[in-house]
This record gives sequence, structure tokens and C-alpha cells, in this order.
Amino acid sequence: MAEAAGSSSERHGKRFWIALVLLPVALAVLVSLGTWQVQRLYWKQDLLASIEQRRQAPPLDVAGVEAELATGQSIDYRAARASGTFLHDRERHFFATFQGQSGYYLYTPLELDDGRHLFVNRGFVPYDRKETTTRPESLVAGEQQITGLARSRLAEKPSFMVPENDETGNIFYWKDLDRMAASTGLPEGQVLPFFLDADATPVPGGLPRGGVTVIDLPNSHLQYAITWYGLALALVGVSLFAWMKRKS
Repeated sequence: MAEAAGSSSERHGKRFWIALVLLPVALAVLVSLGTWQVQRLYWKQDLLASIEQRRQAPPLDVAGVEAELATGQSIDYRAARASGTFLHDRERHFFATFQGQSGYYLYTPLELDDGRHLFVNRGFVPYDRKETTTRPESLVAGEQQITGLARSRLAEKPSFMVPENDETGNIFYWKDLDRMAASTGLPEGQVLPFFLDADATPVPGGLPRGGVTVIDLPNSHLQYAITWYGLALALVGVSLFAWMKRKS
């Protein structure tokens, strides 16, 4: 019996010292994760402030957006404007939901005075108004003045879960600017390398509904930091309790 008690005590002692050795490692990991989240918090706050500054700035014309892009500045959500004529027969349809309703964003090439083209996200139409024949009043003619937010092009499909674009059916699930342009037959090299999301200025017939840009960048880093630091503090508390209990 004495041998069994001694063996049990020895095992408990080994586990205690192993836990004591691993404690600094666990604490270092938890504190590092908390600190990383704090750094991410500051980064996200700076990003949101930068976006808000770009959104509230006086609108740039197309040349101004190109100049910022050329110097490596972010043009995403930059207030911008453009003028030109819409090529309605070449509009592309991006599958989307807006205010709980399924439908499409209309990406229509805007032909500029210099002959180049800018894809404008004119806004949302319901699912059953995809075809231009169902909304002839939306086919505004002549030169149009468009204000809104510049949007960066995507370098690749955002996720493997996003379906492939259906160019034959003119339904895009991600904004592949190159394929949008190629599928319309626009001259290669004559399409500007960014989009323009039109603002909510009313249009004839009410469609498409502009102002659809969503700026939704979750900022939960403070909660995550508190969680990791809280776990580190709890670990310290549990360890102190176990040490005091062993001493008593």
C-alpha cells in the first residue's frame, strides 16, 4: 500500500512539474495571440479611417483615379466621377442580393470621350428584370454624368466556393474585369482597370437602384484580444491556485 501511495504521489509530482514547465509556453502563446489581435485592431481602424477619408473626399475624375492608381495608392471606395455614353447592349449581369431581394447588379460599359471604356455598376434590378426588354426606361441615352465610388478590380476568384462565371448566360458570380470586357467584344486594352459604383441618384423608372456599395469590414479584434488575454489571466489564476493547494 505504501508503495502504491508513493508511486501515485510521484506521478502527481511529475505532472505538476511538467505543467509548471509548459506554463510559460502556454502563457507566451496566449499573450502573443492577444497582442497580435491588438495590432490587427489598430490596422483595421486605420483602414476604416482611410476608406472613410477616400469616400468623403471631393470626387476625382477618371484621370485622377488613374494617377492615384499609377502611384500605388488604393483607389477602393474613392469618390469619383465619369461622363460618357452607356453601351446598354453590352451590359453584364452580376448575381447579387440587395435589401433581402435577389437579382443582379448591372455592369454597363461607359464609353468615354477618348474612346476608352469604364465598367459602371449602375445598381440593382430584381431577378425578373434582368433583360433590358423588361425595363426599357433604364436604357438612358446620350451623355451621362456618373458619380460614385471607384472600386478595385479583383486579381482572382475570391473563394473556391464562388461558382464559375456563366458568360454564355451573362451571369457573373465574381467581378472578373478581363472576362467581362472580353465577353462584350470591347477592344483589348481600351477598358480602364477599375470599376465605378454609381451612387443613389434616381434614374428614369427607378431601375437600376444605385448606391449599392456595401462597406462591411468586421472589426472584432478587440473582442478577440480580450479573449486571449482573459485566457492568459485565467491560466495564471488556475496555476497559482494549484501551487497554493500543493503547498498547503
